[in-house]
Amino acid sequence: MGDKSPKSRQKNQKQKQSKTDASNRKKAQAIASRQQANTIPAKKKK
Repeated sequence: MGDKSPKSRQKNQKQKQSKTDASNRKKAQAIASRQQANTIPAKKKK
């Protein structure tokens, strides 16, 4: 079984947290770029 010491648990939590932070940042960036693309008037095809 894995290491159950407080130090290893803390390290594990920090790694999980940084992973979720990174994914949240990517999501926010994708949403922002999508919104920006929507605000720029696109040239309409005739």
